[in-house]
Amino acid sequence: MAGLKKSDLKNPVLNWIDTRLPIITLMSKEYGNFPTPKNFNYFWNFGALATINLLVMIATGIFLAMNYNPSTAGAFDSVERIMRDVNYGWLIRYVHMNGASMFFLVLYVHIFRGMYYGSYKAPRELLWMTGVVLFLLVMATAFMGYVLPWGQMSYWGATVITNLFSAIPLVGNWIVTLLWGGFSVDNPTLNRFFSLHYLLPFVITGVVFLHVVALHITGSNNPLGIDVKSEQDTLPFHPYYTAKDSVGMAFYFLVFAILVFYAPNFFGEPDNYIVANPLQTPNAIVPEWYFLPFYAILRSVPDKLAGVLCMFGSILVWFVLPWLDTSPVRSARFRPMYRASLIGLVISMFALGWCGSQHPQGIVVIIGRIATAFYFLHFLVLVPLFGFIETPLPLPESISKPVLPKNFPGGGGPLPSGAAAKPMEKI
Repeated sequence: MAGLKKSDLKNPVLNWIDTRLPIITLMSKEYGNFPTPKNFNYFWNFGALATINLLVMIATGIFLAMNYNPSTAGAFDSVERIMRDVNYGWLIRYVHMNGASMFFLVLYVHIFRGMYYGSYKAPRELLWMTGVVLFLLVMATAFMGYVLPWGQMSYWGATVITNLFSAIPLVGNWIVTLLWGGFSVDNPTLNRFFSLHYLLPFVITGVVFLHVVALHITGSNNPLGIDVKSEQDTLPFHPYYTAKDSVGMAFYFLVFAILVFYAPNFFGEPDNYIVANPLQTPNAIVPEWYFLPFYAILRSVPDKLAGVLCMFGSILVWFVLPWLDTSPVRSARFRPMYRASLIGLVISMFALGWCGSQHPQGIVVIIGRIATAFYFLHFLVLVPLFGFIETPLPLPESISKPVLPKNFPGGGGPLPSGAAAKPMEKI
């Protein structure tokens, strides 16, 4: 019949559906038979983990929204009611609250993997850029969600962070007033943040779709950072990587469960269990741990406007990383100078995270400024420079050649110790 697609499904019901809406064939092509490099390591699990985490956050967020009161008079009490009176409300809230920390943990590892193995380089520039957009959207969603419990840290965190926009010349005060919905953080602010916090995860889902489409068009990078040469370099995504992702998910949910059931407030601030009071400032206003490196960059710069520009610039510089990196080699495995600098970047991020959690005085300020300087030095000076002065190690000819025996087509590596050459069909 005209307009119907051919389907090879044996089940008559599924075949009937697939001929009219070939979603099953599409999923099989994109996630079943999709060819992927055969040398993926466990760093490649974190993309799937991020997707699972997003679904967990959306599901728990919907149930929490059913019982939340987005008003300054009722927000704090509604959260307490969720914890005490709603059936399994404590569990849903703890999963949602700690899910934010797990989400950022997964994202930071995912981003590090992209930087280490050069997944931002051509032809994957748009894939990388959509990932940076996702990170910014997740940061905005997490910030707005942190305000919703309407505790002391929620209120004062919202006040401090939104006030940063006032440093922008000409339009800064207008932006702050727009965010607040008035002239202070109050009921209109909470309503706006609740609305956006509920909406943005669905925007993130749409950008994730674009991210996956870009991945499937350009194909996946791999730990060697070299292009796939033949079918021998690939495996179908299912069952090989669905099984490997399942192992990663098992460990991930184990850590998640330990956090939820045994240390649910490990990443929380005690002050946020005190109802918001505009007349009483906490001793220290500390954002969530995943914001601390960027908060430390902000505080390391004496000038307010320069600090705001550096804070936002520290993430926006990722957008142009594909063009800052002038080396033709992708993977840091073959780039010793770049690898050393990237390790320094990780150390500087940890140092900035520690500085962001401390009072800005004495040695904390000095360490913060040194770490901030190295952060921008890495991206703006060292990464472009390495393309000219670094001598990469020799690249393998293909993914398969180093590991396949010489008598295997496309192979070039030695046989396992003590093994004799066998006919190809028996290997």
